[in-house]
Amino acid sequence: MIAKKPAATGKTVSVTFTLPADAASESAAIVGSFNEWSEMKHAMKLDAKKGVWTKAVSLKPGRHEFRYLLDGTAWANDEQADGENETPFFSANSVLDV
Repeated sequence: MIAKKPAATGKTVSVTFTLPADAASESAAIVGSFNEWSEMKHAMKLDAKKGVWTKAVSLKPGRHEFRYLLDGTAWANDEQADGENETPFFSANSVLDV
């Protein structure tokens, strides 16, 4: 699930990314154009009570591409993203319009 909430200043948007807890057993991270495709910058936190992985990220308006890195080895897209963009690596990235 992706939830977008504009900041009071209007200069950024808080985007909350949520995955079901069973999507990953050890770790989940958001890797995208907004963090130089870093696997470390936006690690998600597991909320065992709610049964979800979650992370809020403040993004500037525009189009951003991303994927989830699950357990350090598996890549996944978000079905609720605003779209997908094919890559030269024979895969697709999720697209987020902010």
